[in-house]
Amino acid sequence: MYQWTKDLETGNVTIDSEHKELIREINTLLDACAKGKGRSEIKKTLDFLSDYVSRHFAHEEKLQLQYHYPDYVNHKKYHEGFKKTVHNIILEYENEGATISLVAKVNRSIAEWLINHIKREDVKVAAHIRAAQK
Repeated sequence: MYQWTKDLETGNVTIDSEHKELIREINTLLDACAKGKGRSEIKKTLDFLSDYVSRHFAHEEKLQLQYHYPDYVNHKKYHEGFKKTVHNIILEYENEGATISLVAKVNRSIAEWLINHIKREDVKVAAHIRAAQK
């Protein structure tokens, strides 16, 4: 299970609430896995992720443009790469169904990537925005 910790906070209410929403959804999947119901929960998680990456990344990118974030181009590339990862996992689900390996891949490829992205990249964006607002 993933925990919301201080090092995940960006200080932006919208972004932080969306990150918390993501952690809740991933934890719901992990909880279902622990109860042997991961394969039945995966479709809901993938539907959420499909919507989430479009919505959340659009919010982040809008803020970056608004505050002239200097590493916007690279940050956007990270987002685009991640959208491809989500898309490929959805295709795998559609072609092969809810396999155990797919559930594990969602945890490894999705949850871990996002947590690391928040800690490494999103906090830099938040620091830039805070500095720009002073």
